[in-house]
Amino acid sequence: MKRLLNLYIFLLTMSVSSVAENRVTLSSLLDEMVSFEKAAEFPCPYYTCKMASSYDRRTVSPEKDWWYANEDGTGYNRLDTIEGRIEKVMFEEDGPGAITRIWLTTPIKNGILRFYFDGEENPRVTIPAYDMTRATFKVGSALSLTHTNYTPEGAGGNTFMLPMPYRKSCRITYEEPSKNPAHWDKRYYEINYRTYEQGTEVETFTVEQVHQLQEKLQETNEKLWNPITYKEGQRCETSANIAAGKKLALDLPAGNRAVRSLTIDINCRKGDYAKMMRRLIVKISFDGKETVWVPLGDFSGAGLGAKRVDSWYMESDGRGHVVSRWVMPYQKNARIEIENLFEYDVNARIRAHVSPWVWNKNTLYFHATWKQERGIEVTNRYDDHRGNHLWNYITINGRGVFRGDLLSLFNYAPDWYGEGDEIMWIDDDAFPSHHGTGTEDHYNCSWAPVVPFLTPYGGAPRADNPSSHGLNAFVRTRNLDNIPFKKMYKFDIEMLSWNPGKVDYAVTNYWYGDLNCQIEKSSGKEEVTADLPYLF
Repeated sequence: MKRLLNLYIFLLTMSVSSVAENRVTLSSLLDEMVSFEKAAEFPCPYYTCKMASSYDRRTVSPEKDWWYANEDGTGYNRLDTIEGRIEKVMFEEDGPGAITRIWLTTPIKNGILRFYFDGEENPRVTIPAYDMTRATFKVGSALSLTHTNYTPEGAGGNTFMLPMPYRKSCRITYEEPSKNPAHWDKRYYEINYRTYEQGTEVETFTVEQVHQLQEKLQETNEKLWNPITYKEGQRCETSANIAAGKKLALDLPAGNRAVRSLTIDINCRKGDYAKMMRRLIVKISFDGKETVWVPLGDFSGAGLGAKRVDSWYMESDGRGHVVSRWVMPYQKNARIEIENLFEYDVNARIRAHVSPWVWNKNTLYFHATWKQERGIEVTNRYDDHRGNHLWNYITINGRGVFRGDLLSLFNYAPDWYGEGDEIMWIDDDAFPSHHGTGTEDHYNCSWAPVVPFLTPYGGAPRADNPSSHGLNAFVRTRNLDNIPFKKMYKFDIEMLSWNPGKVDYAVTNYWYGDLNCQIEKSSGKEEVTADLPYLF
């Protein structure tokens, strides 16, 4: 009897522990945000990630007119009249869920933002401007980013990354200063959010929690701005002079393990640095299958020219020192290779820190894939219903989690090329789960053209001209705003611009997935070795 009682107590304790471990709170989301290990797992409890935005509501279906409609600062769900005031409903979702990113911009920031949680009549958070930096609570600069053109009273926007979980529901509204719609300014927004499986225990956000967690918030900010590269575990290293057309390979220890950090150092006395970094290929195979094939400069998150990068997952000094903090688990074996498609010998060193890994049904493999296409047309005909103005970043078939992308390009057009919206389809979507408001908005800035900038979540490593003509690079990686998919993930971008022209696009996608995941199209050596006169 005593033995049965002890067993019952043990099982009860384990059950309570499991519930507590799966409980979603502001604190648990902050922990997840700075966990490299969590990124390599399919989420449990499962959640979907979607985005609400101010996209032009004439956009209904690819089969109908106005799919490329571009009045993206006019969209909202509906108008509510509450105690005599008119509130635009920007976001409204039932829970359990969590807001993971709020991106805003507008010509002028007057007005009032309100956040309602769990069906309450009165807002729990009120912000006296279209500006998340005016929140009455402090979250730190890594969780509340201002864009490069931000001004407190005028134009420019900000990206708010503090998670805001809710148990039952969340509604975000905006009250314009004028009740006359003719006087309303354009309000652009993107709100990323999770919806957890029913039954998931979620603690609803409060301002008091923010005050109580100030020490943890400071630590989170410090980690995001200054990520620690893992240097423990087993150090595996090789170096050599790689002749043109040859490879350098590093075989990693066998068994259930994970690459916790990867450092690549390159030195070449001859030739062009930019050309070298484009023509050195990083290949990584796990358990007998190659899941990474990317030029080194793109693998670093920098793109053409391999400029400096300083972010949560990736780091590069712009001189041949590249650090990857993506965790890469495997069950049996792994190999890292650098292939030299450059015309000169290159001295290279590969160093990986590897540690044991407990593999389970939710563990995923790291993937990075590269695609380039030259001479893509961009148009300013936003009302052209007949043409196909979509370009596909990637289509993945299988189970996984999308974690980020790099867009590296040359813009032949005279000015801004990125007027088009990002469009993401997940699993059985009838309408895209993510329909954005513009290319620069996707990359956490606003009011293009842009200048170079870096944040923990990426940025713009390259912008050669204020007009945006010429070489540019945008990169975005995802912490809490990652996108899980069970069957399929498709990312398209609208090829819209201020003036007609052409662009050369090279895109790198960073994601986790099962080993049998398939992508529909990628590029290889023929594009890596293509003559790009503006670069070489």
